[in-house]
Amino acid sequence: MEGSFFLFVDRLFKNSIEDGENAIGYGSAFKIGVFQIIAMIPGVSRSAATIIGGLTQKLNKRTAAEFSFFLAVPTMFGATVFKLYKFYEAGYVFTTDHVQLLIVGNVVAFLIAILAIRSFIQYLASHGFKIFGYYRIVVGSVILILYFLGSDLALL
Repeated sequence: MEGSFFLFVDRLFKNSIEDGENAIGYGSAFKIGVFQIIAMIPGVSRSAATIIGGLTQKLNKRTAAEFSFFLAVPTMFGATVFKLYKFYEAGYVFTTDHVQLLIVGNVVAFLIAILAIRSFIQYLASHGFKIFGYYRIVVGSVILILYFLGSDLALL
């Protein structure tokens, strides 16, 4: 279903590459943040929901995608702090080695994420959502076929 929606959105906002705004006001930022709530529905992409939210606020695709990734930072930070608190609450003891590994892992993940995000934004700005729509339709269809054939792979 999300794949079909991507195709619809791509057609609806096809001129937003050049025509959209590149400045975000407080009201628009709030409305885009509300779109993030849609991602609580299983299977809905958080970044897609917020990018589409940005497009509804008349942002161009590049600005909508960039803001979507900036919006992910506090969300992921909060989830990480919550998870660390749960480990601490369960009696897990963090050693200096654990902290060093977490820091190195986060720095490497951050650097790789910057490269991936830059590539994604460039692709999205010039090509749109079409490929993501087709991807979601194909993968969703394969999962449904595997599920109805009784394969355990569909449950992964």
